[in-house]
Amino acid sequence: MIKYSFKIFAFAFVLCLCMGSSAHAIAVDSKASLLMETETGKVLHENNGHTKLSPASVTKVMTMLLIYEAIEQERIAWDDIVTVSAHAASMGGSQIFLEVNEQQTVRDLTKSIVIASANDAAVAMAEFVSGSEDAFVTAMNNKAAAIGMENTTFKNASGLDAAGHTTTAYDIALMSRELILKHPGVFQYAKTRLDTITHKTARGEEEFGLTNTNKLIRNYSGATGLKTGSTSEALYCISATAEKEGMQLIAVILAAPDPTTRFDSAMKLLDYGYANYALIAKEEAGTQMGEIQIYKGKTESAPVVIKEQTNMLAPKGKHVTLESEVIVHEALDAPIQAGQTAGEVIYTWEGEEVGRSELVVAEPIDRASVGDMMDRLFRRWFFG
Repeated sequence: MIKYSFKIFAFAFVLCLCMGSSAHAIAVDSKASLLMETETGKVLHENNGHTKLSPASVTKVMTMLLIYEAIEQERIAWDDIVTVSAHAASMGGSQIFLEVNEQQTVRDLTKSIVIASANDAAVAMAEFVSGSEDAFVTAMNNKAAAIGMENTTFKNASGLDAAGHTTTAYDIALMSRELILKHPGVFQYAKTRLDTITHKTARGEEEFGLTNTNKLIRNYSGATGLKTGSTSEALYCISATAEKEGMQLIAVILAAPDPTTRFDSAMKLLDYGYANYALIAKEEAGTQMGEIQIYKGKTESAPVVIKEQTNMLAPKGKHVTLESEVIVHEALDAPIQAGQTAGEVIYTWEGEEVGRSELVVAEPIDRASVGDMMDRLFRRWFFG
């Protein structure tokens, strides 16, 4: 369909956030690191961001993503009962010491994964969601490919060291972003410092404490999650999320030499992001940006409006002149539903695209009747 476009220079504005320092290079002590702004997906810092490394339990971000996706699709429910297999109970490393044939709810196993990084709970849930851990790992790799994780291969659901089980700091940021944007309910557990589950075995019931492995939750203002990991091969890793000033950041650290350096490096990245960048709002949802021609409709044109307000990432301490180009379809055929796509707005800064907003028809338009068409022709004939 033919489109037309025009620039609205009146929307251009200047942003000067003089509170922050100018952006500069930042060094952290790890084999790889990356900082991403969540809404826009913009990378604000990276060092060896596409280098393949072992992720340890940061793997569980994908495990969590598939669990929350299964919940959303109603393939499983929070109160479903999971029976623990011998394979799940055999997992080493961080665990909640599940026993063979022990039964736990999806809810308690999931919070054990998110809070305590439990390998046995991760495998039990993998088997429950997909029938086997192998089938779940296939789903993990399929999901990774679908969201653009081009340098990732998962071999298990827990993150225990395995030959060929590798990913990158950039890919971890991608899957973390997918999880927190699509399933923000994960923060309910990711921000929890202490919790409990109850073991139900042949010996009776026993309360078991869960302690969040992410020390940023108590040591960094604005921390929201997300997942730590460590093994002898992977060393110390984290995908750290935080929110301040209306902006969410994801800081990934891979292969830090010790746990203190891991957390300090993540905080350094987050501090850098908040000191140097801010989100600026574009037009609000519902703002009219023009009109579109309607063929064979009760009206011959309809207003087009911004579908959803989106934000643009901008450096603090710089003048930002934002321009917008409105692109509207040449015409749409009636009948039209409210919310039907009618074009887009492309935002640029210094000649580089920095964002887009979808344009939609603001109101429904019925198809014109024969009488409507005759009346329209009559008015055009006699009144021009």
